[in-house]
Amino acid sequence: MGLHSRFSKASAAAVLVCWLLVVFDGYDLIVYGTVQSSLISETGWGLNKATAGTIGSMAFLGMMIGAIFAGRMADSWGRRRTILGCAVVFSVFTALCAFAPNAAVFGGLRLLAGIGLGGLVPSANALVAELVPTKWRSTIATLMMSGVPIGGSIAALVGIQLIPAFGWQAMFLVAVLALVIVVPLGLKYLPETLVPVSAAEKAARKAAGSAGTMKEPSGFSSLLRAPYLGVSMLFALATIATLFAWYGLGTWLPNLMQLAGYNLGSALTFALALNLGAVAGSVITAWAGTRFGPVPTAIAAAAVAAVALVVLITGPSVTVVYLMLVLAGVGTHGTQCLIIAAVASHYPGHLRGTALGWALGTGRIGAVVAPQVGGLLLAAGLGVNSNFLAFAGAAAIAAVLLAAVGIKLKSKLSPSPSPTGVSNV
Repeated sequence: MGLHSRFSKASAAAVLVCWLLVVFDGYDLIVYGTVQSSLISETGWGLNKATAGTIGSMAFLGMMIGAIFAGRMADSWGRRRTILGCAVVFSVFTALCAFAPNAAVFGGLRLLAGIGLGGLVPSANALVAELVPTKWRSTIATLMMSGVPIGGSIAALVGIQLIPAFGWQAMFLVAVLALVIVVPLGLKYLPETLVPVSAAEKAARKAAGSAGTMKEPSGFSSLLRAPYLGVSMLFALATIATLFAWYGLGTWLPNLMQLAGYNLGSALTFALALNLGAVAGSVITAWAGTRFGPVPTAIAAAAVAAVALVVLITGPSVTVVYLMLVLAGVGTHGTQCLIIAAVASHYPGHLRGTALGWALGTGRIGAVVAPQVGGLLLAAGLGVNSNFLAFAGAAAIAAVLLAAVGIKLKSKLSPSPSPTGVSNV
């Protein structure tokens, strides 16, 4: 209990380092959307909308691999080593993208970078959940994820200046900053934590014949049997739908706005609005999730995103477009933050990293598919609105799935004694 019975300066420093790494994680993810039109028009690689979508999917495919395995690694051999290893991987391979000679190498590098990007978030969230007091766990988990859209906002802001002046390659070299600044801070400030095991968990393990060992004996199989099976599947499906909407927008929005008649600078300001909305969503949902519970708040956030994206289809004024993109950012990213907070609160300590890896790893299916679907819709001549409609539909599906999570937690699980337990919905 010592780790999260108090919140020391050392713990605060560790949380800050994890958050900074998530900022770079977000930058490295969203950066592809800022350079996509440049890759299509300037590289001579023969990219079209469909193949650009395929390349956009490569990082998310890597993230799916990284999220699933890093969650288990973090639970098995330590959060610190897993977090720093992931940070080095995504920094090095993102920087190497600047030197890619063709689309195939570029896509391969994005895949490898994605493994590090996907592994960082569940590992960092699992570490932070151990360092903060239990009553703040849900709030901090949500605020931690603000780093993703802040990184995306930085990518859009930097792109407005850097791409016209130095070309798309410069955008990927920014990743070196994580390697030379934040990773050394991580070496200094990140603790190696023991996975907390409660008396009840020890008793359960002893009854299962695992007495004398501190290792979690069954990994993912624990999530896929009673009492976790139903809620684990619903969390995964809701994450798939949410990440489809969020990363579909993150990948295609600048290009969609250019196709709608805006220049690159204006298109990137629309991407900035989406990401700033997501930053605001992290803060708003952190408060609302603590006040009303993460699951009910997530249902509302997903519904807001769906409505905002439908409004975009009606061809509103530029002011309304900006407002709707802000709301779409609040809703899509806010929903994902709340799902992470709910998962971090719902599962016991020895399964927390594994559960986060499960939800985020399987959820990456949505992130992998979204860029491809966006490109195929455009290549089929269905227009910009087809993308917005697809992403709105995904957000609506997420709201329905989360409603099912809430119903299941109320009907099947006993209330958690933790003030942040998601059974308190």
